[in-house]
Amino acid sequence: MRTLGVLALCLTVALTLAIAKQRHCTFRVHAQANPHDTDVFSMSTRARSSGKDVAIQKLPWITEHDVVAFAPYPAPDGTFGALFQLDEHGRVVLDTLSLERRGGFLFVLINGRLITELQIDKRVSDGKIYIPSGLAAADIEVMKKDWRFIGRRKR
Repeated sequence: MRTLGVLALCLTVALTLAIAKQRHCTFRVHAQANPHDTDVFSMSTRARSSGKDVAIQKLPWITEHDVVAFAPYPAPDGTFGALFQLDEHGRVVLDTLSLERRGGFLFVLINGRLITELQIDKRVSDGKIYIPSGLAAADIEVMKKDWRFIGRRKR
């Protein structure tokens, strides 16, 4: 009987931790892939800037787990833009990508939608990703549940 009680307690704690770690918003940054890569490593998407099909890596380099804060703002086209602050891991990954993939593109997907593509033209060592526009008001509301605003203390 005592073993059953301990098992029930462990399951309750594990379930609570699993629910507490769930995110409301997904944030994925994928790098441009070699067009000759197989479907195992890359997928095709239509680039917004050129309208051409491009290959992007299936595995993201940066995810929502690397984001610590954001600052939304209204964009001129009626959508929203945002500045995302990454943690130390995300900062190092972004710095590495900006050095190794200069001239290539990064594709930012938020909640499963391609929001923007960013051409890498210089080193980015500050750990910040700027999304100029394309976010909906609902995206911003969901982000508020996961991350603090830049400049505010942790909750």
